[in-house]
Formats: sequence, structure tokens, C-alpha cells
Amino acid sequence: MNSNEAGDGSPILVLPEALTLRAASPLAQQFLEMRGRPLVVDASRVEKVATPCLQVLLSAHATWARDNLSFGLFRPSQTLLEALQTLGIPIEKVGEWEPAR
Repeated sequence: MNSNEAGDGSPILVLPEALTLRAASPLAQQFLEMRGRPLVVDASRVEKVATPCLQVLLSAHATWARDNLSFGLFRPSQTLLEALQTLGIPIEKVGEWEPAR
């Protein structure tokens, strides 16, 4: 997972192609390290999704909402959108989002 900054100075967390079971714990840790400031999550590369990683994303979004901070989902991949749909999770539950172009 990569991180850099958006134009407004918000950090960007770039999700890996494979959000597997093994990726869930490191992803959760990375969110903890970025807590306390607005965050943009670039989900454009995601090609494989395991449910535990979706749970981490949902938890992170809820945490940012509780902290009154923005949590944006940037260009979620079709794979991520389909995984959310399969589980009946509206995209809005994972954050404000900008669709792929």
C-alpha cells in the first residue's frame, strides 16, 4: 500500500491490487497510522477483494465519520464495487466517492 498527498494536502492511501485476508491486518494498521486527518483512499487498482478487507474499510469510514473527518473513496474499481454489491453494502457506507472515468 502506498500513500502520498491529494491536492488539498489530505493523505492518499493507495490500496493494493489484492485485498486478501493477509492484507486486512496491515491495512487496518495503516488506517490507524493515518487517523486524525482527512483521508482519500485510492481504490482504482483493486482486482481481488476479501471480506475482511471490506470490514476494515467499513470500520475506517465509521471511525473517520465519528471523528468528523472526510473519508473519500477515489475511483473504486469495478471489482470493489461488485464485492460491495454482492454483500449488499451501499458504496456510501465506505465513504464519499468519485467514480472511475
